[in-house]
Amino acid sequence: MTIIARYTVIGWIVSLGLSSAQAQDNAWAVKMFEKTTHDFGVVARSSDVKYRFKITNLYKPDVHIANVRTTCGCTAATPTTNTVTSRGVAYIEVTMDTRKFTRQKDSNLIVTFDQPLYAEVRLPISAYIRTDVVLDPGGVKFGAVEQGQKAEKKIAVTYAGRDDWKISDIKVGNSHVAARFVETGRSPGRVSYDLLVSLKPTAPVGTVRDRIILVTDDEKNLHVPVLVEARIEADITVTPSLVAMGTVSPGSVVRKNIVLRGRKPFSIKTIDSKSDGKNFQVRLPETAKPVHVLPLTFTAPATEGDFTEEFTVTIEGRPEPVTFKAYGRVTGK
Repeated sequence: MTIIARYTVIGWIVSLGLSSAQAQDNAWAVKMFEKTTHDFGVVARSSDVKYRFKITNLYKPDVHIANVRTTCGCTAATPTTNTVTSRGVAYIEVTMDTRKFTRQKDSNLIVTFDQPLYAEVRLPISAYIRTDVVLDPGGVKFGAVEQGQKAEKKIAVTYAGRDDWKISDIKVGNSHVAARFVETGRSPGRVSYDLLVSLKPTAPVGTVRDRIILVTDDEKNLHVPVLVEARIEADITVTPSLVAMGTVSPGSVVRKNIVLRGRKPFSIKTIDSKSDGKNFQVRLPETAKPVHVLPLTFTAPATEGDFTEEFTVTIEGRPEPVTFKAYGRVTGK
């Protein structure tokens, strides 16, 4: 190792707040994980089984994930990003294959970091995949749903074993999700149900990722978890919703484009801001279109300092306005 490289590594260790021994034993990397193990518990055959390990970069340097692998073909893993900035958050999503594999499965997720220092973190994963209960499809996947709209999905639940097996209850932890079950068949050694899951119009914009628990009369394996996923999207989106104007000098002019995108053509009635056109100007579109590009012009004032401006866009026929913000800094230096 060259002298320059050696002092660079020492500087990283100091910035991480660790001793040389701690850096060598991977302690700095382990500290970033919210959890270092996960047990899926008892799950149904063919069910969707997923978990996300949360990583938070606690340090000043960026952290780079060089590789993610698992020790068993029953599991797979993917990071949401390979570079985690200081105080940033990333996730590693782990899925377990419950179609090809059954009964007890144990695996390890191995995450390798190569910046700012080399480290390897091993995260144990386990599950028991029962063979008597099968879900088809394996989970409730609503996909993209427009905010304010209701959606419903159906899953077939099949049991092979006792003639008198039954689902007695459903536990739903998310107030925006409802579920009910209907028995569809019963024969010697086989019982069938339909699980009907609905997403309520009250669901806010964002991601739903939750579980429904089917409560059965099986004393050994009382619960059957069912994964529920949805992405609720606004009828009109703003990109970017937070506009960085940068650091500018007094009197300079900065121009940015704001894109409003709808599922169908819409008209913009007004665009209002607190400065009322003193420093910001935006041209109001005249026609209804599914996509509007708003040219935003900022003329920096003589007064130096940080600035933030919020814009309220009133849409024809839409009760709630759409908002976005612009921010930056004016300095003569």
